[in-house]
Amino acid sequence: MTHVSERSGAGSSPSGAGGDRQPWTAGSGRPARKRAVSYADAGVSIEAGDRAVELLKSKVKQTRRPEVMGDLGGFAGLFRLDTTKYKHPILASSTDGVGTKLVIAQQMDIHDTVGIDLVAMVVDDLVACGAEPLFLLDYIATGEVVPDKVAEIGAGIADGCRYAGCALLGGETAEHPGVLRPDEYDISATGVGVVEESEILSSERVEVGDVVIAMRSSGLHSNGYSLVRHVLLGAGRMRLDVVIDDFGRQRTLGEELLTPTKIYAQDCLKLIAEAEVRALAHVTGGGIPGNLVRILPEHVDAVVNRATWKPQPVFDLVQSKGRIEDPEMEATFNMGVGMFAIVSAEDADRALATLTGRGVDAWQAGEIIEGTGEVRMVGQHTRG
Repeated sequence: MTHVSERSGAGSSPSGAGGDRQPWTAGSGRPARKRAVSYADAGVSIEAGDRAVELLKSKVKQTRRPEVMGDLGGFAGLFRLDTTKYKHPILASSTDGVGTKLVIAQQMDIHDTVGIDLVAMVVDDLVACGAEPLFLLDYIATGEVVPDKVAEIGAGIADGCRYAGCALLGGETAEHPGVLRPDEYDISATGVGVVEESEILSSERVEVGDVVIAMRSSGLHSNGYSLVRHVLLGAGRMRLDVVIDDFGRQRTLGEELLTPTKIYAQDCLKLIAEAEVRALAHVTGGGIPGNLVRILPEHVDAVVNRATWKPQPVFDLVQSKGRIEDPEMEATFNMGVGMFAIVSAEDADRALATLTGRGVDAWQAGEIIEGTGEVRMVGQHTRG
């Protein structure tokens, strides 16, 4: 974030990232009143926003890439695109949020992980078309700017950018008193990446005989939390601080629900460099069928064998507590797979070796056959 403002009100702080106050004065010529109304009286503290930015500066600097120009505090972030690396560079962009997972973070008063979720949702959409994430801009709206809390959120965003290899170029923090409660906030981000035009991944590359490789998720990621909260915390009346034995390591329900989303961007870029990758599918809302179908041409089907992996225990907990049918689970959650890669059969072993070498839990989950552009889920997940 570069500066703080009330977007629905008076606009940006002219001071940017904690600089000097505005170098001008204005007077009405009228006698001063004993008690003038200030912006702070309306619930907006410019000083608190500036302090939050100051706390974040060191974290943001860790995401800096050579192409970044200038420092925090300007009206726009500047990024020098190295066009010598590409014959026909294509810019890719993606925007997203974290959704109601933020409610869990606010209830637990833990704010340094949701920023990682935010970056993951954006950059892994970018890499799905083969693009290298270059930079990200964030937006934080809160009822009250508490510098330490905003800095925690921003630190998570900066960590996510470091994992993804992109720069946190800037952003905005808005204070919305009367719209959000003091302890409430929402976050979103927009990312920009670049890919050589001839190397864009798409359904046009997918062929009969290709192999479907799955990459394990870190858990629920950032989708389906309205349903999760309904069945576990609402109807199920579970507490976030209860320890769930199936989670292991004396892990509480709240800790499991706040597990950061896995960021696959750098792993997928390495995979693209090492193997013949036809397409990538980032598994978010819509689950496995709803996202894998997006990269299938009309003349093929993807067959995915559930028996090749076991979903994490949190999925069993949600399903059993909510008495949710299998089709609804698969249409809502990633069920243990956060990213799919479609690769040529000849490069399947190389692809798996590349991912394993980078510490990614990956396996062959299916194949591409002749069909009509559908995803066929076969077999049953192993249990117990």
